[in-house]
Amino acid sequence: MPEPAHPAAAGVPRSEAPRPDAPCGRRFPEELLSGFLDGVLTQSDQQRVRLHLEDCPSCRAQVAELAGLREAALTTRFVLPADDQWDERPRTGWSRLARRTGFTLLVLWFLAVAAAGLWGLATGPASVLEKVMVLGGLAAAALLFASVLADRLRTLPGDRYRGVQK
Repeated sequence: MPEPAHPAAAGVPRSEAPRPDAPCGRRFPEELLSGFLDGVLTQSDQQRVRLHLEDCPSCRAQVAELAGLREAALTTRFVLPADDQWDERPRTGWSRLARRTGFTLLVLWFLAVAAAGLWGLATGPASVLEKVMVLGGLAAAALLFASVLADRLRTLPGDRYRGVQK
């Protein structure tokens, strides 16, 4: 009796239909092969995989390849970098001074620009667009700063890693 041209016509469920990229020409779920290797399948799924592997040399090869990859992943040891490579603090006195001075100057510059913008709005003829731009920008910066500060202050008392050095 000739076989039907389409697997669904033969009563094979759509998920089991052949796919062109499957090495065995059948749609056998790769997650079952992986679960088989990990030993997490139900007894019926284990039996299903065993039966399929008996008839399918390409899936047996795939299982062997996955087993090799799994073994390599489980036995690979990585060398952790030295603790001083994780340190993000400035390493020299000059670097610390430059960073502190730079942040201080940046804050002072922002305050001066904000004060000049507010002074210009208060004393000069400014259009509505200029007022909205200056006040909107200052309000946005103030809200961002306040939200970060509030979050930091809220988490500071319970921060388990506060005293940990990298």
